[in-house]
Amino acid sequence: MTLRPVGPEHAEGLLELVSDPDVRRLTGSHAGFDPEQLRVWYATRGDHPDRLDLAIMADDEYVGEVVLNELDTANLSCNLRIGLIGPRVFGKGYGSEAIELVLRHAFETTPLHRIRLGVYAFNERARHVYKKLGFVEEGVERDALLWDGEWHDCVLMAVLRRDWRAASRSLA
Repeated sequence: MTLRPVGPEHAEGLLELVSDPDVRRLTGSHAGFDPEQLRVWYATRGDHPDRLDLAIMADDEYVGEVVLNELDTANLSCNLRIGLIGPRVFGKGYGSEAIELVLRHAFETTPLHRIRLGVYAFNERARHVYKKLGFVEEGVERDALLWDGEWHDCVLMAVLRRDWRAASRSLA
């Protein structure tokens, strides 16, 4: 598995990702997407110095994306977002490995101190992975997602540089 800056060549993979019903539920994505909009989106991500959008590649095939965004330079923090292409790639370790690589990059080559994310409470698999990688649950946004007529909480998690160091030592 490798990470590469996203580009328009990954737009078809992104369309598959955002069109998958399981992925839409896990990410809380209600909106539909236009293929041309997705090409433009991926073509312009490199123009934004306040974010890092990476394609997750397995054997030269796009299997998802991992993103650091919402950079807060004053507080040395940002948000992490990840999406895998769907059930055919779930459970293969791509997400864990991609997050490990991005955290290593962030904490070893930048001054970032804190990386946060939100995950829906029903996504136990993702919460387990995040905890394993050093993320700590910090709070809950109650009834943050209305999906198929049912409300779901969003669990707020973050990893600090020191948490990551401790977690990465225990994984070695």
